[in-house]
Amino acid sequence: MSERIQKALTNHDKNYNCCQSVACAYHDLVGVDEETIFKAGEAFGLGMGCMDGTCGAVAGAVLLAGFKNSSANLAQPDSKASTYKLSAAILNAFKEKNGATCCRELKGIDTGTPLRSCPGCIEDAAAIAEKILDLK
Repeated sequence: MSERIQKALTNHDKNYNCCQSVACAYHDLVGVDEETIFKAGEAFGLGMGCMDGTCGAVAGAVLLAGFKNSSANLAQPDSKASTYKLSAAILNAFKEKNGATCCRELKGIDTGTPLRSCPGCIEDAAAIAEKILDLK
């Protein structure tokens, strides 16, 4: 396990939500201060606040993709397509590993059978972000 993945897990132990846990562990590698990325990730925890949305850990990895890849060209947005490809790759890799990307499904709320714990999701999303986004 990389030092950054361990940091993401430690962040969760400090009561960061799953999105914040992943995003904050890599903030410096995508050129964002930790407070800003912490704020940006706050609404994405708990499956976007209701467990019905995308897993927060995956959302954190996708948030990193935007910060890393965006050209930030406000006048002529030109990096969306390549960022969308990174986002899709992250979601697909996570779903392949865990069988779902929805928080509710991952937690087994309706079935009583969890697919993955929050720390497990954080570990997986961070490892996927490292690989797909080349975060080192």
